[in-house]
Amino acid sequence: MSLYLRIAPELYLKRLLIGGFEKVFEIGRLFRNEGISVKHNPEFTSIEAYCAYGDYSDAMNLVEDLFTKLIKKFHGNKVFKYQDLEINATTPWKRIKQSELIEKVTGINFEKVKTFNEAKELAKKHNVELQNYQNTIGHIQNEFFEKKVEHTIIDPTFVTQLPSVVSTLSLQNKENPDYTDRFELFLGGREYVNGFSEQNSSFIQYEKFEQQIVEKNKGNSEAIDMDRDYINALEYGLPPAFGVGIGVDRLVMLLTNTRSIREVILFPHARKKNEK
Repeated sequence: MSLYLRIAPELYLKRLLIGGFEKVFEIGRLFRNEGISVKHNPEFTSIEAYCAYGDYSDAMNLVEDLFTKLIKKFHGNKVFKYQDLEINATTPWKRIKQSELIEKVTGINFEKVKTFNEAKELAKKHNVELQNYQNTIGHIQNEFFEKKVEHTIIDPTFVTQLPSVVSTLSLQNKENPDYTDRFELFLGGREYVNGFSEQNSSFIQYEKFEQQIVEKNKGNSEAIDMDRDYINALEYGLPPAFGVGIGVDRLVMLLTNTRSIREVILFPHARKKNEK
């Protein structure tokens, strides 16, 4: 039989919630062929944790508590140096919607953008390159954030309410279903944590998987496939829950003031010997 390296334990751990386990976590290796940089390696370590009867606000509280304790233990102070940056991790950490951060940096309020053509013109004006599958306002908003904003975030900041179209497994926001109850933690210009309230409707999740198939056919190499086993599990009933994923290698880099992820992975990916 063919065997596959896993890209995430997420759908498997959430099946445990469905089966009656209320708190689960796993620390392990993941494998994603998405390129190599000082902060990316195809093989990396992650911790994923899921908790029933909580939401993404509880997840942010958990992450803030964990990170501040580790930062104080390793750096001795909540204000510390990482490479050439001074980072102030004094609590409480800022929690701000992605659209508000984009508006602060670029002056564009994507919540007031009503049509895709309008968003596309803004992307062209601000030199934000789009791919074929990025064909909604939410796609363009998220691309603006990645290209124009995330590198400007130095102190720990929870960026909340990401567009629904780029948040396949997240619960939609009750006030505005174009967004989700999801956050990403940024500090030092990098993402360290992804977390959200879990989507527990099998019908909505099925539609989200179908959207991913369309994106994959249009060239999105990171789109996920339909998982009918997970849909079947959701039909038994996933309780209200939150999940978080933390990049352990990046966290170790932060705590040890290390520049490159290759310095904290014992046997990083290497070129073939016959390649220059």
